[in-house]
Amino acid sequence: MDETTRLLAELVAIPSVNPMGASASGPEYYEGRVGAFLETWLRAAGVPVVREEAAPGRSNVMARFDAPDPSARVLLFDAHQDTVPVVGMTVPPFEPHVENGRMYGRGSCDVKAGMAAMLLAFRRLWRERPARAASVVLACTVDEEYTHVGSSLLARTQTGIDLAIVAEPTKLDVVPWHKGSVRWRIRTDGVACHSSTPHLGVNAVYRMAEVVSALALHADELAASAPHPKLGAPTLSVGRIEGGRSVNVVPDSCEIEIDRRLIPGETPDGAVDRVRRFLESRRGLEGVAFDPPWTRMPALETPIGPWMEPLVAAVAAAVGRKPELIGVPYGTDAGPLGEVGIPAVVMGPGDIAQAHTKDEWVELEQVALAAEAYYQIALALG
Repeated sequence: MDETTRLLAELVAIPSVNPMGASASGPEYYEGRVGAFLETWLRAAGVPVVREEAAPGRSNVMARFDAPDPSARVLLFDAHQDTVPVVGMTVPPFEPHVENGRMYGRGSCDVKAGMAAMLLAFRRLWRERPARAASVVLACTVDEEYTHVGSSLLARTQTGIDLAIVAEPTKLDVVPWHKGSVRWRIRTDGVACHSSTPHLGVNAVYRMAEVVSALALHADELAASAPHPKLGAPTLSVGRIEGGRSVNVVPDSCEIEIDRRLIPGETPDGAVDRVRRFLESRRGLEGVAFDPPWTRMPALETPIGPWMEPLVAAVAAAVGRKPELIGVPYGTDAGPLGEVGIPAVVMGPGDIAQAHTKDEWVELEQVALAAEAYYQIALALG
């Protein structure tokens, strides 16, 4: 097993499941074990490591390579430590195995492949100290899959960054544009009573049915709105509903969860306010309450600077083809970085179609190519 494959297998074998807001405990949850591995791995290479707590018990793992030339650009390499849950997987999630040039397991594609490639590129810079390299801050962040507290901390604390490269599965294409997201709950209240006399109560599910019908109209309105040239129109989806306690009781509460995808120029709060105004105009807000959003991911729109041409050339030299500049509909750690003015692009091994899947996998050849690409980017942008 080559070094790239071995490192990726070690990362996949360490559970770092994000419970996505659910109550959870046990060794497979959160990033503590993989964070400890990263610290040990980097220190074994002689690299000083800093932990920055983003939430109780959840820390970004940070390291820095200072280029020999103090006037060199400073790059940020970002990869998140957490994965989505494993319910429904048809391959052993934490027993990585290789078949036909692919590694299977939770996080193999999203995003431990990109993390392994960044780690190897960073260690190579540390060992070789090429004279023309950029300085590189390596950040392994927490909670990317749910609330992005790791990258939000990074955005608040990192200064002097000229360009951020965020690892996500892009098939080694370069992403300067992506959608953002805001997620929140809407609740309807009612009055419970026995189901044999429903006229004595107020059915919260019926109230929510009116809300959901109105939201479907709002989603259609968004789909027909002016699209972003790279990302298309904004979207809205009701992804979850829960209400009532028993079939023989008129429900006094109902709750839905909403996923609203943002395009550049929109804000999370602005999108929520737009929904509120639409509902108010359609049915009023009696018995309707909005919870504060738990996800506020800004959209990304990175202006194409003079660094783009050498970056594209470096990736092309490493992978054997010129990468495309594309927009994607999902959010990443690049969103909070771009929001504070750090130019950011997303680029990494793997295909987003394999992320979060029941048999998640990544092409190992792409992981090796990504390690070379990250290293060449550091040389080209020094």
